[in-house]
Amino acid sequence: MKTKVIEIIDGDTFRVSPEWKWDDKTGDTVRPKGYNTPEKGEEGYEEAKEELINLIDGETVELKNATNISYGRLVCDVYYNGNNIADYFPDYQ
Repeated sequence: MKTKVIEIIDGDTFRVSPEWKWDDKTGDTVRPKGYNTPEKGEEGYEEAKEELINLIDGETVELKNATNISYGRLVCDVYYNGNNIADYFPDYQ
């Protein structure tokens, strides 16, 4: 599914429009698979968030291979320009 990134929440969570649909559920928050960035208050949080903003904020991404919903977020592979965004975050894999 292709959708537009409308808000970056942190380095590994963002909101999209239109909403995703998976397993009879819908939502607007996505958690990409393949990497994990620092949480708010942890060292590196702001840098990771800024990296994701620079990469996909306002851009169209493709959501693939969803595995579950965690804390209301669809956990899936996220592709931008044909590349898995996890590949842009090697320091967090």
